[in-house]
Amino acid sequence: MDRVLFICTGNYYRSRFAEAVFNHHAVSLGLPWRAFSRGLAIHLVPPEFLLSPHTHEHLVARNMDVRHTSPDRRQLSEEDLGSAQVIVALKDDEHRPMIRSKFPDWEDRVVYWDVGDQPDVTPDDGLAAIEKRVEDLIDDLRGVGISTGR
Repeated sequence: MDRVLFICTGNYYRSRFAEAVFNHHAVSLGLPWRAFSRGLAIHLVPPEFLLSPHTHEHLVARNMDVRHTSPDRRQLSEEDLGSAQVIVALKDDEHRPMIRSKFPDWEDRVVYWDVGDQPDVTPDDGLAAIEKRVEDLIDDLRGVGISTGR
């Protein structure tokens, strides 16, 4: 099974939503793809905060099962990067410098989106933007394909 990796800072909100939306659609469409998510700096979110209430609320509102995202937050590793066929960082100017610093060999293999975090972007707007980008990604994977950076 091929894998998509979604990356954000805390692995609490944006990447977890992208993971769940992707997996929901992949399962319902019978696609041979699954998503997982990781954070570049999970220490910035208190350990007792496992999943953003905004993420949970928006998944429930869309009738998407929360089981489509991991039960906890996880730090990004070199092994994670190597196990994914497609790698997406949710915000270019936020995540590219962190990837460059921690995983310099991977910087140019990542697809960078431009979905901001709170308070710059409301949860309604940010999560709607992620949902649209995930749906576009799924369409690409089902159709003409996408450059995976490999």
